[in-house]
Amino acid sequence: MSVAEKTNINILMVSMALQGHVNPMLNFAKHLVIKGVHVTIATTEEGRARMLKNADQNLSDSGIRLEFFSDGLSIDFDRSDTKTVINTIREKGPKNLSNLIDRLSKNQTFSCVIVNPFVPWAVDVVAEYQIPCALLWIQASACYSIYYRYFKNTDVFPKLEDPNEKVQLPGLPTLEVRDLPSMILPSSPVQFKEVMSDFIKALDKVKWVLGASFFEIEEEIVKSLDSLSPIYNIGPLVPPSLLGEKETSNVSADMWNAEDSCIEWLNTKPNSSVIYISFGSLVVLSKNQMSNLATVLKNSNNNFLWVVKPANNGGYASEDPAYELPKEFLEETEGRGLIVKWCAQTKVLQHPAVACFISHCGWSSLLETLITGVPVIGYPSWTDQPTNAMLVEKVFKNGVRIKVGEDGVGSVEEIERCVFEVVDGPNAAEFKKRALEIKEAAKKALQEGGSSSANVNKFIGELKVKNGPKSKNDTLIGIGITKFKMDADTEQL
Repeated sequence: MSVAEKTNINILMVSMALQGHVNPMLNFAKHLVIKGVHVTIATTEEGRARMLKNADQNLSDSGIRLEFFSDGLSIDFDRSDTKTVINTIREKGPKNLSNLIDRLSKNQTFSCVIVNPFVPWAVDVVAEYQIPCALLWIQASACYSIYYRYFKNTDVFPKLEDPNEKVQLPGLPTLEVRDLPSMILPSSPVQFKEVMSDFIKALDKVKWVLGASFFEIEEEIVKSLDSLSPIYNIGPLVPPSLLGEKETSNVSADMWNAEDSCIEWLNTKPNSSVIYISFGSLVVLSKNQMSNLATVLKNSNNNFLWVVKPANNGGYASEDPAYELPKEFLEETEGRGLIVKWCAQTKVLQHPAVACFISHCGWSSLLETLITGVPVIGYPSWTDQPTNAMLVEKVFKNGVRIKVGEDGVGSVEEIERCVFEVVDGPNAAEFKKRALEIKEAAKKALQEGGSSSANVNKFIGELKVKNGPKSKNDTLIGIGITKFKMDADTEQL
């Protein structure tokens, strides 16, 4: 798809420099650039060196500009101390972001600021400038629904202490407490719950809530929110390359260096023969989790590609950090397995050799999996991951979830059960069929006339006229494309 004629719309996006936070914003930015919109992404300073390693900061031809502001901490501060990070950016972030907006506003006028939900204080900063504000919800619509209902007290929740206790919420299957986002559970550090509470309070100052998901995959959930606080899905927010489109910008949010050997190695393997295992940029597995996974892979006949990051990567780790894989394991699986520290996941998921994905079920990873039609084995850890794994098993039905003990560890037998069920079992073909159906639905949502494309067009249309929608028919859609009517000007965007 060619880049449209440039508009006079300038958008500022604000996020912390975390891989799973910046990626959806960058992907949305690339889709907006195709529509002729100019985008500036402002994120925290610790991401500067990593994000600019392959791109110039002033890429005038790309339509995307990268800017940075301080979170109030030194660059070498250990950001695994999340309590200090959250408290400091809440205190220092508003002033530092305000200084950045003042500097940028000397040369441009922003039509809108799009804020990540994990920097809710930024909404108040934007309100001071009287710039229209949108929130980009970077998780599943299901999580948005759960957080909204919990912090607004619109539905009855149990005490959340018993992981087996049932939770009934509109638009969702019957949940157990273990299926809920960990940030509302009693065991969660208080700073995480405070961030989500602040985010829900900030919604009163937000004009649009845009979702990284797509309507067709969470239809009943999105409908259930229509009378509360609608979410307008514009996803799946994935790189244009996953949609068969040419990248319009070489700006990259990759925080880690991918190893080039992965694709060459996959090229040597038969179709649907490789188990891909990755737990994202933050989760660090415990010794028991690593050991059990290694045992399953050693005992199986499957090929595997396993991303194993160093335990000292600054990510979220349990008290029992990951360890180096035993030499014996590497020798016994030589030729059948490849261990890397990081990989180009979008390229891996598109490779025909990949049979399934053992994933932590981070939402960005899951969206990439949905658009590539790969079945999932969910092995969630914290935050939204348990809810996403529930969606895989009960709503999307494109995979299974590993059942874990109180220590969060899946047994060898349980992991083997899941691998067999998705790769070789009697239901394996059905999982693959369902994954491919979701892939087609995701692509249609983003095509002209699709639900997500229509929402993006209306969002841009409303920014063009600057005074918001003129009539009921000019509002963004939250409950399906069949109820949506676009004006002629918007259809041409």
